Amino acid sequence: METIRTIVSEHVEWRSQIFKLAKADIIKTYSGAALGWAWALVKPTIMIFVFWFAFTYGLRHGGDIDGYPFVLWMIPGFIAWSSYMSDMLTQGAGCIRKYKFLVTKMKFPVSTIPSFISISKFSIHLCLMVLVVMIFIVTGHYPDVYWLQLPFYMLCMIAFFTAWGLFSSLLSAMSVDFLNLIKSVTQALFWLSGIMWDVNKINSPTVQFIMHFNPITYIATGYRNCFIYKVWFWEQGERFAMFLIVYIVMVILALWAYKKLIKEIPDVL
Repeated sequence: METIRTIVSEHVEWRSQIFKLAKADIIKTYSGAALGWAWALVKPTIMIFVFWFAFTYGLRHGGDIDGYPFVLWMIPGFIAWSSYMSDMLTQGAGCIRKYKFLVTKMKFPVSTIPSFISISKFSIHLCLMVLVVMIFIVTGHYPDVYWLQLPFYMLCMIAFFTAWGLFSSLLSAMSVDFLNLIKSVTQALFWLSGIMWDVNKINSPTVQFIMHFNPITYIATGYRNCFIYKVWFWEQGERFAMFLIVYIVMVILALWAYKKLIKEIPDVL
């Protein structure tokens, strides 16, 4: 409990600096580029086009999923992955090393570094979600009540990956090997987490059950529940309980890593 109180008090005390650093992180990410913020839109847009072309004219031959063109089915989960989750997996894990000067020179609270990185990435994610909404509207799929649960899935996403950022960044600060491991498995997670295929179509109930313990799968499917499947999150209470279990485990690991390593981090860096 003392560790939780320490982390919460650090966030409250440094809340102004957290948002300022989140803004600075966004500026730093796109500084020096002529297109600036536009690059945040260009990369996922190009990838969506490539996947649409490949799966429409190559691999899937224009097949639909639940009555939606594959590209529309793909977009919500892919944007959640490409604009936030994948960045938090890798950059969240490396954030303390990236901003080690805050720890070694300014004595900035370590626990808040993953938080402002999370806010930075989520700001980009919100901009891209506006693009997703526009795509659905232009293609004739207008907003309905199911879209109102988007903030719920966004909250789940932020909560889990901010906890992940704290846990993984502390370990990565102690060992570069751990950071390299995370970077090496990120692409595998993309293909194994149901970003590009429908987890609900897995024939094996056991495999499907295990897959729903994956927070990436839960969030990607949740976004599609809003836009595609038209399912309320409370109708899948078992899946939320599975996500909650994994989230609690992640929080416990983050608190353990913080308590165990916080005093050693400045010396290691």
